[in-house]
Amino acid sequence: MEWTVGELSRRSGVSISAIHFYERKGLIASRRTTGNQRRYEKEVLRRISIIRIAQEVGIPLAEVARHFGSLPKGGHKGGHATRRDWERISRLWADDLDRRIVTLQKLRVNLGDCIGCGCLSLDRCNLLNPDDRLSSKGTGPARLKARRTSSH
Repeated sequence: MEWTVGELSRRSGVSISAIHFYERKGLIASRRTTGNQRRYEKEVLRRISIIRIAQEVGIPLAEVARHFGSLPKGGHKGGHATRRDWERISRLWADDLDRRIVTLQKLRVNLGDCIGCGCLSLDRCNLLNPDDRLSSKGTGPARLKARRTSSH
């Protein structure tokens, strides 16, 4: 089964321009008809769904592309990605998401403290309070950085 770009857009809920963007970035592929129209295989719908999920949880498209690059190309030139392929990528992303969750939880707990200049800790800032102990740890989100390095 193959879809036109419009059919794929309707089925995936992604705009035609986004589909073209994903294709330019190498995240999905199409074949061209003799009339130079794009045709997309069913597997492209799965890839678009995974791209959308990845974007929703903050996984950069460059990382999605890197992992997709390890998958079979599909179509007439090769096989399709297997369940094992998708499970492997899911495990890698799950580890990354776990690290992101820990970081976000730390940030939420410490949001009112020193998170860096431009900052929410004006009453404790080294510029206004020379006795600020965190200033000796460098610039930026000192508490978040300290916890991040101590947890790894």
